[in-house]
Amino acid sequence: MTTTASPEAVRLLIAMNAESADCHRFYIDGAWQEPGEGAHAFAVVNPANEQVLGRIAMGNASDVDRAVAAARRAFPAFSRSSVQERAALLERIHALILERADELALVLSLEMGVAISYARAAQVPFAAEHVRVARETLLDYPFLQQQGTSAIAREAIGVCGLITPWNWPLYQVTAKVAPALAAGCCVVLKPSELSPFSALMFARLMHDAGVPAGVFNLVNGTGPEVGAAMAEHPGIDMISITGSTRAGVLVAQAAAPTVKRVTQELGGKSPNVMLPDTDFARAVPLGVAAAFRNVGQSCSAPTRMVVPRNALAQVEVLAREAAEALVVGDPMSPQTILGPIANRAQFERVQHMIRVGMEEDGARLLCGGPGRPEGLHEGFYARPTIFSSVGTGMRIAQEEIFGPVLCILPYDTVEEAVTIANDTVYGLGAHVQGTDMVLARAVAGQIRAGQVLINHPAWDPFAPFGGYKLSGNGREYGRHGLEEYLETKAVLGFFDA
Repeated sequence: MTTTASPEAVRLLIAMNAESADCHRFYIDGAWQEPGEGAHAFAVVNPANEQVLGRIAMGNASDVDRAVAAARRAFPAFSRSSVQERAALLERIHALILERADELALVLSLEMGVAISYARAAQVPFAAEHVRVARETLLDYPFLQQQGTSAIAREAIGVCGLITPWNWPLYQVTAKVAPALAAGCCVVLKPSELSPFSALMFARLMHDAGVPAGVFNLVNGTGPEVGAAMAEHPGIDMISITGSTRAGVLVAQAAAPTVKRVTQELGGKSPNVMLPDTDFARAVPLGVAAAFRNVGQSCSAPTRMVVPRNALAQVEVLAREAAEALVVGDPMSPQTILGPIANRAQFERVQHMIRVGMEEDGARLLCGGPGRPEGLHEGFYARPTIFSSVGTGMRIAQEEIFGPVLCILPYDTVEEAVTIANDTVYGLGAHVQGTDMVLARAVAGQIRAGQVLINHPAWDPFAPFGGYKLSGNGREYGRHGLEEYLETKAVLGFFDA
């Protein structure tokens, strides 16, 4: 199968990959600058057809040095800018994201395989929401509060290194950049080299929005080279990383000698606990959709469906029907729900874990399995896969697969359901379903996770998001996300007695 991009997308990618295009440079100090010595080109692959989509320049520590120096020069003035000035900048950024939404969606679909319908409905508008929320939070935030005769001031932490992943490229960029700017910080961004074009488009957008020189900088590169250089850099005051738990640990280790703040949004293996009084006909299809959204490539995806044993047969039928109704194919087709896995390494990981599940004693394959869906002969497409009768100790129940693979785990008592939900090294997200809200709230309160959703509510961009245990530390979104980029200063005797 050959994925067909729209004429607009083709023109956009041709422009982005011209020899003089911005993808061969870095955005530093308010301008597009050539990489330093030692930079090399990296081929970005279209996951829908396995062909090279374009190439980007890959930087190193010297490029990070230039970006950090620009950010440090800009910080004194930007940190003292008024709330109204920063809010106006965020308003311009938000307007430009909405204005360029279709272009951004097209590039997201091409670089990481997300269905164009989902890019337009979720990836881009949710990214814009982070900017809107940061602006609204900024306008209402008390940066100076009185406590007796003391003043408690919240001030920008400084220069922030931001490391973002390939699975929600634009969404994660705005989730970090927007609150950092709202706080008065300057930033150096390292987007994933596997899906970098949307971040480069965002850098153009930032320039057009009038971001002051040095306030926003972008350097492409790998985690071991550019990411590590950022983490250990003495000129960076804070690192915020979204990625794997392994990557988060390495960043924290590299950052330790400079005693900088490190916030981490890492892996997950989220449970979806269906209580005995659940409306299964409603909850199960929604649970399958939530587990498989973005082709299962979401750290908070509820990929462990914990269900009453006496409802297991009913749940299996509903889950299989929901999975088999998902259209997998060309991400540019409006009928497609699930495009390909975003890159080859992740595709191979998903295929390996599906085979592991088939070999584990007791687990039953309800649908899907290894290989591509029928009729798809190229591209990193995976079959929506569900295992049932999964034991909580199995690898497929414990390891983050990061693909369209769902495990159904039966329980006999609500207490056992809670135990299963918490039987993981992760604690990022969780879901609870049930009509008895007293019970649902009680179970939500017992689950060790940073965010719990009861009965599939609407997304709340003001609600803090982050993890317990190996899912990380710190929070993003809303007021809590803004405060990650602030230091606390107490000034005693500031007020008259």
